[in-house]
Amino acid sequence: MKGKILIVDDQAELRGLLKEALGDDHLVTEADSKAALEKAFAQEQPDVILLDVRLPDGNGLELLPVIKKRWPDTEVIVLTGAPDDNEAVSWAVEATKRGAFNFIRKSAQFDLEKLLADVNNALDRRRQTEENSMLRRALETMSGNASPIFQSGVMREVVRTVERIAPSDVTVLITGESGTGKEVIADLLHAFSPRSKGKIIKINCAALPRELIESELFGSVRGAFTGAHTDREGLFRQAEGGTLLLDEISEMPIDTQSKLLRVLQDQEVRPVGGKTSYKTNCRLVASTNRKTEEAISQGKLREDLFYRISAISVHLPPLRERREDIMPLANSFLKRFAAQANRVIIGFTPLAIERLTAFDWPGNVRQLQNEVQRAVLLSEGTMVDGSDLSISQPRAGTEGGHDTNFTLLEGLERSAIIQMLKETGGNKLETAKRLGIGRQTLYNKIKAYGIEV
Repeated sequence: MKGKILIVDDQAELRGLLKEALGDDHLVTEADSKAALEKAFAQEQPDVILLDVRLPDGNGLELLPVIKKRWPDTEVIVLTGAPDDNEAVSWAVEATKRGAFNFIRKSAQFDLEKLLADVNNALDRRRQTEENSMLRRALETMSGNASPIFQSGVMREVVRTVERIAPSDVTVLITGESGTGKEVIADLLHAFSPRSKGKIIKINCAALPRELIESELFGSVRGAFTGAHTDREGLFRQAEGGTLLLDEISEMPIDTQSKLLRVLQDQEVRPVGGKTSYKTNCRLVASTNRKTEEAISQGKLREDLFYRISAISVHLPPLRERREDIMPLANSFLKRFAAQANRVIIGFTPLAIERLTAFDWPGNVRQLQNEVQRAVLLSEGTMVDGSDLSISQPRAGTEGGHDTNFTLLEGLERSAIIQMLKETGGNKLETAKRLGIGRQTLYNKIKAYGIEV
C-alpha cells in the first residue's frame, strides 16, 4: 500500500537515509523539530509518522497524545537512541500506553528492514481502520432501514467495490432479485461519496402511472397538463448536489427512457411544458430486478440507455447463494423487532437455525426480515423455535427448487394477485382497483412475493 509518511527527527543524516529507503514506494515528508511538526498539522494527514523521542525543542513521548488527538487514525512508530536497555524498555512501555504502533531503538546496527516491515504493517492497519471508519459512518448516515450485514465473501467484495467507485460521479446500475438489498447498496454509494451531505432521492419507476412519471422526474410548469395548477419541481432538481436512485428502471416507459437518456447526455432537465432547460448536478444510480439482457430483448429497457447507466454494474446475489449472511441477518432483525415489541427474546433454537439456513428464501432478505418479525410477535418463549416459523422445508418440484408459498395466507394473496394480473393483461392500475387495494400496496406486494409481471 502506497502511503504518506512523515519523518520527525532532528538528525538530517537519518532523515535522508529513511527517505531514500521509503521514497520509491511512499510519499515522504520531513520535520526536524516540534515546531516543524506543529506546522505540519495544517497539512494533509499522514498515514504513518516516524517520531524521534528526543527533539531539540520537545519530547516525542509528550507529543504522542497531541498527534493522536489531532490525527487519531495516523499510526506512530517511535524512534529512540536510548543509551541503555532499561531506559529503552521504559520508553517503549510509555510509548505504547500513549498510542504508538511500535517502538524502534536506533543504534549503530540500525535494522532498516525491520523498520520498513513495521511501516508496511502500520499502513495495513491504517487502511483497515479507515475502511471500518468509512463503513461505520456510511451505515450511520444510510436512509434505508434494512440491516446491512456483509458476512459472506461475495458481499464483502460488493462493499469493497462500492468503496472504490463511490467517490466518483460515475453512473451505477445495481442488479439483483427483489429483496436482495439493492436500496441498501444505493444508500452506501451515497454515504461513501462526497455527496453524502446532500439528499438521496428515491423513486420506484414501477409505482408511478405512465402519465405522471415525467412530471415527477423532470418537473412541470403550471398548465402543462390537466391538474397542473402550479409549477412542480422534479426529482432531478430535488436531488441537486446529491444522489437520485431510479429503482426498477426497466419498468419506466420507453419514451420516458428516451428523454432520460437525453438528460444524462446533456446534464440538463427541461420541465414538462417548459421552454427553459436547467443544468442538473446529481449522481444517478439505477436498479432493476430483471436480467438486463432479457429486459433489452423484450423491449423493456433501451439498449442505449443501458450502456449509459451501466458504466459500473454491481450485482447482488440472492440470499440462497450467500447463506453465511442468513443467521447474522436473522439475529440483527431479531434484536431490532424484539426491542420494538418490548419482548425478551435472546436467540434461535438449533431447530430454528437449521430451518432458517436450509430455506432458499425466494423473497431474499425482505422475506427473511418479515419472517423474523412474524416469529417475534408469535413466539411465546425467550427463544424462537422451529414451530414459530412459517417457512416450509424445500420440496421437490417447487418453482426454482424452493417453496414460493410463503405462509398460507400470503400464498393465497399471491395467487389472487397473479390471477388478477392475468385477467387484466398485466395492467397494475386495473389490478389494484379490482383487488380493492392501493396502487403502491400492489407494487409492494408484487415485489415482496417475487411476482414476474
